[in-house]
Amino acid sequence: MLKQYLQFKLSQKLSPQQIQLMKLIQLPTQAFEQRLKQELEENPALEGGKETLDDDYDDNFDNSTDDYDDNESINSDDINIDEYLSDDEIPDYRTQANNYSADDDEKSMPYAAGTSFTQHLINQLNTFRLDDEERDIAEFLVGSVDESGYIRRDIMDIMDDLAFTQNVYTTEEKIKDVLKIVHQLDPAGVGARNLQECLSIQLHRKEKTADCELAIDIIDNAFEQFTKKHYKKLLQKFDITEAQLKGAIGVIEHLNPKPGGSYSGNNRIVEHVVPDFAIKIVDGELELTLNGRNAPELHVSREYSNMLKGYKDSKDKSKSQKDAVQFIKQKLDAAKWFIEAIKQRQQTLFVTMSAIMHYQKEYFLTGDERKLRPMILKDIADEIEMDVSTVSRVANSKYVDTPYGTKLIKEFFSESMTNDQGEEVSTREIKKILETVIEDENKKKPLTDEALAKILKEKGYPIARRTVAKYREQLDIPVARLRKKI
Repeated sequence: MLKQYLQFKLSQKLSPQQIQLMKLIQLPTQAFEQRLKQELEENPALEGGKETLDDDYDDNFDNSTDDYDDNESINSDDINIDEYLSDDEIPDYRTQANNYSADDDEKSMPYAAGTSFTQHLINQLNTFRLDDEERDIAEFLVGSVDESGYIRRDIMDIMDDLAFTQNVYTTEEKIKDVLKIVHQLDPAGVGARNLQECLSIQLHRKEKTADCELAIDIIDNAFEQFTKKHYKKLLQKFDITEAQLKGAIGVIEHLNPKPGGSYSGNNRIVEHVVPDFAIKIVDGELELTLNGRNAPELHVSREYSNMLKGYKDSKDKSKSQKDAVQFIKQKLDAAKWFIEAIKQRQQTLFVTMSAIMHYQKEYFLTGDERKLRPMILKDIADEIEMDVSTVSRVANSKYVDTPYGTKLIKEFFSESMTNDQGEEVSTREIKKILETVIEDENKKKPLTDEALAKILKEKGYPIARRTVAKYREQLDIPVARLRKKI
């Protein structure tokens, strides 16, 4: 049986404007500039740069509005013309001044022109005498080379693809023969199918010294023992001294494991980090500035405002004119809101970063990571009385230029733990000490995680071995066996 009843409940919903503001806050400087450019292109009522005011534009408009026909009337409150046309109160965006330094000017990054890596390899094939079939196979192999310089595909798969896509029917042996030609191309090691083959190709093209000959023998015949650093087994297998093994390892360490990355003509676009903030030390005090590119000058289009006034003054209220009024009002509303949203973005970014800077004042004054205080998102959110998600959006994608380099803001956040004196210390501090201990260890006998835990305990940081292992992995430091050197 169906029933109707009233139900009262409280619910919290985000308006489209709030969602858009959160997205704006999350954008780093370069992405924000792209978003700004997109908005300027899509909304003709929004214009960039400073607005120049003429005397004839300062006329006061009366508050009266002409009524439309009763049957097709548009409420004047909906249009709210005077919000854009009245000069009783000058909008903030007209009096806003942004001080730009010479470094804040927008600089366009030119794209590098040149030959692509694939074309570079194909050009080298022209120096070899190849028949039609060999050339088709060679060009297909070169096209299969990834950005690191490897061909990470099985020969059988390549043979099938040649047949189906290039109409080239060949044999596995023929492909291997052509692959040897590809291996002669520069940079050395290109076209290898794995790391062992890549290193072997490079070694065979080197001058054949005693160390190089031994290095070739090790890579070709004892690659697994070498990668696992079983040096005692290598000494026994090749009946050599530690000095000879050290010389061969020195040769191998100078090889390039990613030959594709060494091509100087690569046209890959490099992502440049643009700091959103800058922190300087002036007379012993910290000074925070927001990148001027985050504070663009915008204003509402005067032409659109004049158009709206013209429609208001018009006596003939046709259907097309009413549609035009609604369109203009919509664009003016969007432009005005976007300007306000950018102001809120600037304020949110500055307030959040200012709180982080003062919270980590000791670090920013000294640059010593051991001075970093334990800090979580909630600490800053409580300080500035904003939501944790807002602080997260600022921290995850923004960079700050400090006297000690450009840092990702989220790196200043860390959990806390209690030392043997009952004080709360940052896990970043412990990681820094762990990193220092590993750097100073005897590489012939690297410290195990258990030994590292014991040393940290002696320094006043009682943490378990598994915690040491977790921190070591976060620092991208291998286990003791793989840190061993002779």
